[in-house]
Amino acid sequence: MVRIEDYAMVGDLHTAALISTEGSIDWLCLPRFDSPACFNALLDTPESGRWILAPEGGGECTRRRYRRHTLILETDWETEDGAVRVIDFMPPRDEVADIVRIVVGLHGKVRMKGQLALRFDYGHIMPWVRRDSHGLHAIAGPDSAYLVTEAPLRGQHMQTVSEFTVKAGERVPFVLTWAPSHVHRPRSVDAESVLESTEKFWRVWAGQSKVTGPYKDAVERSLITLKALTYAPTGGIVAAVTTSLPEQLGGPRNWDYRFCWLRDATLTLQALLAAGYTAEAAAWRDWLLRAVAGDPADLQIMYGIHGERRLPEMEIPWLAGYEGSAPVRIGNGAAGQLQLDVWGEVLDCLSLTRNSLLKHTDEAWDVQVALMEYLEGAWDQPDNGLWEMRGPRRHFTHSKIMAWVAADRMVRGVRDSGLPGPADRWEALRDTIRDDVMAHGYDAERNTFTQSYDRPELDASLLLIPRVGFLPPDDPRVIGTIDTIQRELTEDGFVLRYRPQESDDGLPGDEGVFLACSFWLVEALLGAGRRRQATELFERLLALRNDVGLLSEEWGVQSARHLGNTPQAFSHFALVTSALELHQQRTGRSDRPLASRAGRA
Repeated sequence: MVRIEDYAMVGDLHTAALISTEGSIDWLCLPRFDSPACFNALLDTPESGRWILAPEGGGECTRRRYRRHTLILETDWETEDGAVRVIDFMPPRDEVADIVRIVVGLHGKVRMKGQLALRFDYGHIMPWVRRDSHGLHAIAGPDSAYLVTEAPLRGQHMQTVSEFTVKAGERVPFVLTWAPSHVHRPRSVDAESVLESTEKFWRVWAGQSKVTGPYKDAVERSLITLKALTYAPTGGIVAAVTTSLPEQLGGPRNWDYRFCWLRDATLTLQALLAAGYTAEAAAWRDWLLRAVAGDPADLQIMYGIHGERRLPEMEIPWLAGYEGSAPVRIGNGAAGQLQLDVWGEVLDCLSLTRNSLLKHTDEAWDVQVALMEYLEGAWDQPDNGLWEMRGPRRHFTHSKIMAWVAADRMVRGVRDSGLPGPADRWEALRDTIRDDVMAHGYDAERNTFTQSYDRPELDASLLLIPRVGFLPPDDPRVIGTIDTIQRELTEDGFVLRYRPQESDDGLPGDEGVFLACSFWLVEALLGAGRRRQATELFERLLALRNDVGLLSEEWGVQSARHLGNTPQAFSHFALVTSALELHQQRTGRSDRPLASRAGRA
């Protein structure tokens, strides 16, 4: 059984592959993050497509690591006869996609076995495969792939098998190249040359970071992971590289996360700016502005990596699902939901940009005014909420608070930056929304905010109240909410998004604790003056990372396993901002850049 945390990632800034501790590439979509997968064993059996390269005896590796400051994976096995290493990486994309695997003999001699099973279109299509002078050529519809190696190859049971012995000091490269089937065969890369150039690329990129201090290594690994989740041509950042990894093992809460969520916008920008990655921050902001262009009423919660709006959801019945967790879904039907918080998220993000640049002009101001004018007439409607609930629409407290955020940021744009707009009207709206939230979203008897109006359930998004500036972090009502969430919405000290059985989210089953929400609790505790508690929780969360520093979406307290899609951008961005604020020993508002000292984690 391969656990979710047994996977490491390599990528080329267009897509990414997941590689298990057994040396098997079990997930890879080509040519983009959101393309159909050609290796699908993650969500089914090895027959649905994988590429394993390991000692003949198989089994988990002895150890593995990323080369420092890079996304180059090194996996070692020690056997009775010797030791061997497999180096896995994807060179930053040029015209085509390459995945490179180099087998290195460390000492003694090791008998190796490789098995390559390409299965395009999520395992549905078996390609035609033929030998040529360089290795193999596989073709199926729009896809073609070329395997180049000096190792022996043979066909067996609809797979390509390679068996060879590697001795100390020997290096045996394999290069798998994808290209559109209608173009001529692309040039083959030299494995050792692109290893050198790929290592240089990542070391130069990591060297731009301003982060130092006790959490530097954890923050750097998260930043490299986030860079790998970035689609370089557009600057869009996918939520994860996978689809349908379950929030409950064997359950139906399985979603496609290979898209870009607006809820991540401000956290993304704040983390990138604080760490010194201004080019990536600018690219994300530009992606955001392109994606939201159009009728303000049509703002979506998520978009494709090019800003696509139509993300139709469908099920893939021929894949059994991770550990039988069905259905496997591609596309995401939640894209069409009404989530009023995204208007506030976008305006908060653009306010952060303006404040970070200390600009009194804003070329995107007209867009912001249009978004605000729409929200003025829509903020009091029920919606699906931050968590994309598929039950009845409600008046979610977080959605109303983010409408308050929208009005607040627009007022500040006029008052502080001299931009044109009806500040008095927006101030009045801000006050109206605040009064509405306090009347219906706050339970004075329990001294806590609640998930939705005039109902008792809790929600982790309430921990963001001080972050967005709705109330100060040491306000008694914020403290009361923190205490109630710790008492009623945690398992083993980690935070649930909400309790599905109580919240009528329209779905059966349950889910694990949500890692990003647990990092929100770190920030809330820090803001409340409970630094020791915040630090202890943060370090417990760090301990949940896998052996190469990756986090998925959720953690199963009872199973002690990662759950949900992986690696999860939301978890890693929250890790970065929590680390920076812990070092700074104070929290900041979401629309303000973290102070320069916060660059030291």
